[in-house]
Amino acid sequence: MAKRPTGTVTFLFTDIEGSTRLWEQHPVTMQSAVAQHDTILHGAVEERGGYVVKTTGDGLFAAFAVADHALAAALAAQHALVAATWNDTGPLRVRMGLHTGPAQERDGDYFGPALNRTARLMAVGHGGQILLSLPTYELVRDHLPEGVTLRDLGEQRLKDLTRPEHVYQIVAADLPGDFPPLKTLDVRPNNLPAQPTAFIGREAELSVVKKLLLRDDARLVTLTGPGGTGKTRLGLQVAADLMDQFEDGVYFVDLAPITTPSLVVPSVAQALGVRDQGAQPLLDTLKDYLREKQMLLVFDNLEQVVAAAPLVADLLAVAPRLKALVTSRIVLHLRGEQEFSVPPLPVPDPRRLPQLSELSQYAAVELFVQRAVNVKPDFEVTDDNAAAVAEICYRLDGLPLAIELAAARIKLFPPQTLLQRLTRRLKVLTGGSRDLPARQQTLRDAITWSYDLLSASERILFHRLAVFIGGFTLDAAEAVCNASDDLDIDVLDGIASLVDKSLLRQQEQADGEPRFVMLETLREYAAERLDASGEAEAVRRAHVQYYLAWVEDAEPRLKGHDQIVWAKRLEADNDNLRTAIAWAVQKSEAEIALRLTGALSWFWQLGSRLSEGCSWIEQAWASSRAVPPSQARAKALFGLGVLATWQGDWTTARSALEAGVADARAVDDRRYLALTLSGLAQAIAMQGAPDDTRLLAEESLALARSLGDRWVLAEVLNQLGARALFLGEYDAVPGLAQESVRLFEAVGDRRGISSSLGPLGWATMAQGDYETARIANEKSLVAARALGYRIGEAYNLAALGDIARIRGDYAAAGSYYEESLVLCRDLGLKRDIPALLHNLGYVALAHGDTARAYELQRQSLSLHQEAGNNVGILEALDGLAAVARTTGDATRAARLLGAVEALHESGGTTMWPAERVEYDRQVAALRAELDPATFERAWLEGRAMTLDQAVAHALH
Repeated sequence: MAKRPTGTVTFLFTDIEGSTRLWEQHPVTMQSAVAQHDTILHGAVEERGGYVVKTTGDGLFAAFAVADHALAAALAAQHALVAATWNDTGPLRVRMGLHTGPAQERDGDYFGPALNRTARLMAVGHGGQILLSLPTYELVRDHLPEGVTLRDLGEQRLKDLTRPEHVYQIVAADLPGDFPPLKTLDVRPNNLPAQPTAFIGREAELSVVKKLLLRDDARLVTLTGPGGTGKTRLGLQVAADLMDQFEDGVYFVDLAPITTPSLVVPSVAQALGVRDQGAQPLLDTLKDYLREKQMLLVFDNLEQVVAAAPLVADLLAVAPRLKALVTSRIVLHLRGEQEFSVPPLPVPDPRRLPQLSELSQYAAVELFVQRAVNVKPDFEVTDDNAAAVAEICYRLDGLPLAIELAAARIKLFPPQTLLQRLTRRLKVLTGGSRDLPARQQTLRDAITWSYDLLSASERILFHRLAVFIGGFTLDAAEAVCNASDDLDIDVLDGIASLVDKSLLRQQEQADGEPRFVMLETLREYAAERLDASGEAEAVRRAHVQYYLAWVEDAEPRLKGHDQIVWAKRLEADNDNLRTAIAWAVQKSEAEIALRLTGALSWFWQLGSRLSEGCSWIEQAWASSRAVPPSQARAKALFGLGVLATWQGDWTTARSALEAGVADARAVDDRRYLALTLSGLAQAIAMQGAPDDTRLLAEESLALARSLGDRWVLAEVLNQLGARALFLGEYDAVPGLAQESVRLFEAVGDRRGISSSLGPLGWATMAQGDYETARIANEKSLVAARALGYRIGEAYNLAALGDIARIRGDYAAAGSYYEESLVLCRDLGLKRDIPALLHNLGYVALAHGDTARAYELQRQSLSLHQEAGNNVGILEALDGLAAVARTTGDATRAARLLGAVEALHESGGTTMWPAERVEYDRQVAALRAELDPATFERAWLEGRAMTLDQAVAHALH
């Protein structure tokens, strides 16, 4: 197959005329007929150097580097189709279109205006006909094959509503040459206005709306959406594409200029060319005219004269073959109405930016780029500005009007500067094209147009809803927006009206509860109105009070059977929760900030948002330094200690947990005293510090058992199991872990189950029972993944990697470690990253890559030094000793391993299970390689080293 051409490309689109009817009439034989058709077309393309991009329905899409070759392929295919013997389907008649233009690529496919132009050109032809655009004509006209000429069909309006295309037809003596008129916009009666720019994206929406309108039971389809979402442009394109389906034409009724319902009838009559006869009312004349017509009427901007909506129903009632396509910011609520909510354009997630070559697959980006090129012809997306372009489209909610207004500013600002100015969208996005309606020349005007349609009570509700970030539930809206019972409208009714008027969008959550979302551009407008109302502070306080009560109710549910459901609910409202905490911190409402952050600490752990959780709790803690000890602060400090421990931030963890113990004792909060004592014991042990944690552990467990709270006891046992593991007390771990698992199972805490099974796996690994360890860690991994608990997932992948490495399966170990490392980096698990680099160093060594092994161990050592983790430093020295032995420096390796042994002894620390296996392997290998005297001398030299000396020796 030829390579995919780039640069300027000639595209070929084909389609079988009447294929739908043929499939209905010959469902079996059409399969073989289409297969024969595919063989003919593929052969014609490939034999002439073309590249078959894909099969499209019953057609083909191909690309050619040379226009002459494309023409030759089209002719060869038509000759072969005519000469072929067909079954009872009869000859398949194929229409073809050829157009030449710049190729835009992504994922092995093409996209962009040139492609759309080719498809439109092909679509206006007839079976057996080959059509060429002017650019292709210019390339082939001087060297046509013998017997081939070109027929000038003149300028034609294709169905993309942009500029006319000069069309030519290929005429060959032995092929059909006479065809009906092209199926362009000029064939059927219509008044569809030409558009200055190409239609971009919306393929899925276009297909859905067209199918809706073609259904026998769908007479009225309403396109709804906020101002600037592209309803009119979509409606026009649907109408153009369906031109062939309405023998009496398609007509556009522009209602934007009028605001009086009585003017709708004259507007419809004017669009259709129906004159007022004077002898009868104009409406009756209009009905008489439409009665027998098979026609599509497009009513644009009906929302501002919505009182005239029943007129549409009247016209449909008297004209059974009439259909109506309406664009409106308001649902009409007419019988038989099919509503289609026009969504914003798809936008990239700036947090997970795709490759540069893939960025334009997002219609929002494609629109931005094309409109930017209109004002700055040399504009292009580059590695330097791609992130800014993606963020601009994301910030503007994918609203076409907003994107077009922003792109127009590229003449003044590069994307990076424009992005900075978009903190206030409504001030920046002005200066639209002068040929647009006034309401669309600034984004603020477009939104004001919708706002002015609201009643006074709806306006109050609308601006109060601006306090919600990222959406809200009905319960939240009722509690916050009518906290003082002063709203003259039922909140449910008001929200339903705002949804109907496209100022809110409804989403279904996994649990079936409806959720409502306001686009950020609309929310900014509403927030301005809220600030101007004088009630902003009261509404924001009501917002905080609602979410405080809500998260405190949610917290225990995060530890039980419904934790997945509640984790998802909290996730959906995460932006509201952030807003509430930020308000409390800013207003120095220390108690509220502590209560919010304390209740959310488990949510942050479940969602693996360690850095964010630590930051919020630290801010709340800082705001409370001057206030007396409290239960709220004790709870929040425990949460901070746990999150910081996972991050490997031992200083913060220990400081927070020690302060939490003091607060819990001061207010006699025995529940959080038990939890915080065990957390402190775990953190100290994990740090490899020499402190005796036995008394902390004993007090914690005694308190937990006295409380009669199964979850508290389970969590204390869990943390003490981790403590025992890190202290090398492997015999104590199974009992603690198994009791913890039983209790967590009883209360339904999957996070707890996963967390407790992990230490059980590590401990049994240390005892040499690798199969039991594997089973425990796999169960833990399954529980973590079912919950979406990514910390647990990373932890258990590392454990399974260790088991595989101990068994000598370095390939499997490497796979587990790599997957765990990706998660740890993504989650900010700083304590585990150097350990995984160290483990991957052993994998590299097993694969013979000593340079990579050394570099990984060196990186691990450096990170452990930064964290002050002495146990980790000793692990890295083990790894560097293994590299030294493998590269022939056995004496250095013996010194390093001797140093590691002595430093563990003096520090009262033990080796991690997999580390002990690797250590013993290296020692055994060194004893076999060195004579006893040399080994003993090097060993003793190593045992005499300080930690700093051992590190220097390893890196020398």
